[in-house]
Amino acid sequence: MADLEELLRRRLAPAFEAVAGDPVDPAIRRSQHADYQSDAALALVRRIGGNPRDIAARVVERAELDDLCAKVEISGPGFINLTLADDALGRLLAEVAADERLGVRPVEAAETVTVDYSAPNAAKEMHVGHLRSTIIGDAVVRLLQWRGHTVIRQNHLGDWGTPFGMLVEHLLDIGEAEAAHELSVGDLNAFYQAARRKFDADESFQERSRRRVVLLQSGDEATLRLWQMLINESQKYFLAVYDLLGATLGPDDFFGESHYNDQLESVVDELADLGLLRDSEGAKCVFPAGYTGREGDPLPLIVRKSDGGFGYAATDLATIRHRLRKLHATRLLYVVGLPQQMHLGMVFQTAREAGWLAPPARAEHIGFGSVLGSDGKILRTRAGASVKLVDLLAEAVSRASAIIAEKNPDLDADTRAAVARAVGIGAVKYADLSTDRVKDYVFDYDRMLSFDGNTAPYLQYARARICSIFRRGGVEPPRDAGAPVLAEPAERALALQLLGFEGLIAEVSQNLEFHRLAQYLYGLASAFTSFYEKCPVLQAEGEVRTSRLVLCDLTARTLELGLGLLGIESPDQM
Repeated sequence: MADLEELLRRRLAPAFEAVAGDPVDPAIRRSQHADYQSDAALALVRRIGGNPRDIAARVVERAELDDLCAKVEISGPGFINLTLADDALGRLLAEVAADERLGVRPVEAAETVTVDYSAPNAAKEMHVGHLRSTIIGDAVVRLLQWRGHTVIRQNHLGDWGTPFGMLVEHLLDIGEAEAAHELSVGDLNAFYQAARRKFDADESFQERSRRRVVLLQSGDEATLRLWQMLINESQKYFLAVYDLLGATLGPDDFFGESHYNDQLESVVDELADLGLLRDSEGAKCVFPAGYTGREGDPLPLIVRKSDGGFGYAATDLATIRHRLRKLHATRLLYVVGLPQQMHLGMVFQTAREAGWLAPPARAEHIGFGSVLGSDGKILRTRAGASVKLVDLLAEAVSRASAIIAEKNPDLDADTRAAVARAVGIGAVKYADLSTDRVKDYVFDYDRMLSFDGNTAPYLQYARARICSIFRRGGVEPPRDAGAPVLAEPAERALALQLLGFEGLIAEVSQNLEFHRLAQYLYGLASAFTSFYEKCPVLQAEGEVRTSRLVLCDLTARTLELGLGLLGIESPDQM
């Protein structure tokens, strides 16, 4: 185990328990006055009385820390300051260096996790509004899979409903061949907008569209074939966008609204049998506990509308029931914007009241804020339209290409193109993931593509610089060199940062706050930069040189793994 905080916690917890008579969290944290600090003695006074410094002294007397700490001091009103021994740090680093997973073990109790993310609408192009769900959701999938969980991607495609009557009629009007051509080139918006203009201007077309919806929902074979054509071409386009973005979503991950059509009736029947359905103005609704309006009246979740049709809630309830009963998921994650917080909360509560969502299973809304323009408003084109996701990504790659060409003109064309894509797409992803996901952020190409500050290019360049050290030195990374010697403060600071990786990953696996992983990686790259400036590597000799090469290699591997979990590539040269 290389998680320093957990190691110290395990050493101090028995000592605290011996003093208190009950289990106590040692409350370990990083400190400016030592490597780590325990604050638990102060809080313990309320339970057992006495002087916190005396309590701390009794804990230190009982704790087994000699092989781990060079210095243990009691400071202030009762803080326990812990300074780790250099040989202990070196020993732990050697364990990490010998491990392909850098000391992070797979979880002991693996779960089946469903991740609902991206969810574009068929026959419409993806826009900036799909950016955060896709990026955050993909990072969730990568991290939890790497931890050892069984992760099932759920791309809840909007592929059903009244608009498809209009779209199928438009398809028939222009001919299948022409429609197939328009859709195959990815111009979904133009196809949709042409159908919409016709619907708004032509009453006969409106009537035909409405009849087509009835045919679609009743299972008419000819209509379903044309609808499936729209869906297939839409999915091809979505997959092309995912490929450009480097997302792991594939053709088997589409689970559209239509997938649950034959389950909606049984959802209504089951809720009715459970006594959860109530009539409200002709609609059949559930009134989940804890949700009320401004006047204190219970809020309805409309399962079946007054016209007999099913609302979004019916599909969402069928979805959560399916994931629990058929997929046997115990952790259901919904990577959806914050505006849907109440709706999802009502769906989750209804599922609990129905008995579907019961421990150990739990559902979590992984909410996020909006992407803003420089004016502080939702990012849009100058004409006021939504920014197409493909255009946004292509611009990032184009700008990255210009920067790479200026910084390293000796790169061949193919390498420059690959590096530009990694840097451009990585910059977009990192700008998103390095922000606390519940907050909005301003989309700024100049800032996200900068090689200075907390950006993907800065981290990618830090790793590429390490790769260049090994190339210039003509040496292989020393993976079995034993414990590195930490003689300089910059070496020691880098070692402490490296040994914080396991604990950080365990934390992020639970809270899915990826800005914490980004902040860790930035701290690691910054610690390496300081080390690199103060501690010559290739110019050093003997044991010192080997030790510093171990630190370089571990930093490169940690940056590559950490960025990879965020879905960001790490070029060997830039």
